[in-house]
Amino acid sequence: MLKYVIQRLLFTVVVIFGVSILVFVITHLIGDPVKAMLPLQATDAQRAQLAHQLGLDKPIWEQLTEFLGNMIRLDFGVSWWQQVSCLSIVLSKIPTTLVLVGASFVIAIIIAFPMGIIAAYKPDSLLDRILTTASLIGICLPSFWVALMLVLFFAVKLGWFYTSGYGTIRHLVLPAVTLAVVPAGHIAQIVRFSMAEQLNAQYAVTARAKGVKESAVLLKHALKNIMTAVLTIGGMDLAMYLAGEAAAVEVVFGWPGFGSLVVDTISRQDFPLLQAEIFVVAVIICLINLIVDLLYAYFDPRITY
Repeated sequence: MLKYVIQRLLFTVVVIFGVSILVFVITHLIGDPVKAMLPLQATDAQRAQLAHQLGLDKPIWEQLTEFLGNMIRLDFGVSWWQQVSCLSIVLSKIPTTLVLVGASFVIAIIIAFPMGIIAAYKPDSLLDRILTTASLIGICLPSFWVALMLVLFFAVKLGWFYTSGYGTIRHLVLPAVTLAVVPAGHIAQIVRFSMAEQLNAQYAVTARAKGVKESAVLLKHALKNIMTAVLTIGGMDLAMYLAGEAAAVEVVFGWPGFGSLVVDTISRQDFPLLQAEIFVVAVIICLINLIVDLLYAYFDPRITY
C-alpha cells in the first residue's frame, strides 16, 4: 500500500508539471494581457513599458524556466489584478467552495441513495420508471437554468432564501441544491443499476434462503458492494466541481468561491493567478483520485495495492 501511495504521489508531481507547462504555453501564445490591462488609446511606448514590467518581453523559454523554478518553491508571484500573492488568493477561495460543494454532495447523497434503492427493488415498475426518468432529467438540466428557476420561485416569490450572497444558511441552500441536482442524478443511476445487480446475485439469493433478513442483505452486503461504482462517479463529480465547474452557479448566486475567481481571472488575463489556479486544481484532482483508489480497497478486499 505504502509503495503504491508513493508511486501515485510521484505520478502526481509529473502530472502537475505537465499541466502547468501546457497551461503556461497556451496562455502565452493566445493571450495578450497588455491589451486587456491598458485602454485602447494607450501608446506603443506605454504598451512596451507595461510588457517590460510584467516580464512579457523576455523570450518564452526564459519565462518558462523562471516560472518552473518559482513553482517548485510554490511561488507564483503577485497577481497583476489584485497585487497580492497568487497562491494566497487561490487558497483563500478554496474553503468557500468546499463548503458549497460539500453541502451539495450531502444533499445529493440523501436524495440519490433512496431513489436508487427503491427503484432497484421495483424493477420495470411505474415507480422505477418515474425515479429513473427524474434522475435522467436531473443530469440533463443545465445548472444555470436550475439556479435561475430556484431563485425566481424560492427567493423572489416566496422569500424563503436570499437571491445571492454568502455567510448564512439562507445564502447556502439554493446554490447547494442547484449543484446537487447533477451528482444526485448520476449517483441515483449508478445505485439503481448496481443495486439491482447485487440484489439478484447468487450470494443474495442464498442469504435469503438461509433466512437472513432483507435489511441485512441490503445494508451489510449489497450496499457495500456497490460503493466502488458510487465512489467512481461521485469522485469525478466532486473533482469537477472543485476544479471550477461550479463557476456558473457561483456567479449566479454571487458566491465568492474558487469558480468565480477563475471566471474573473480569465476575463482579466491574469497569467500568474491563472497558473496558480491550475496548479491547485491539478493537486486537488490528483488527491481526490488517490483517495478514491484507496477507498476501493476498503470497500472491496479483492483489490490490493
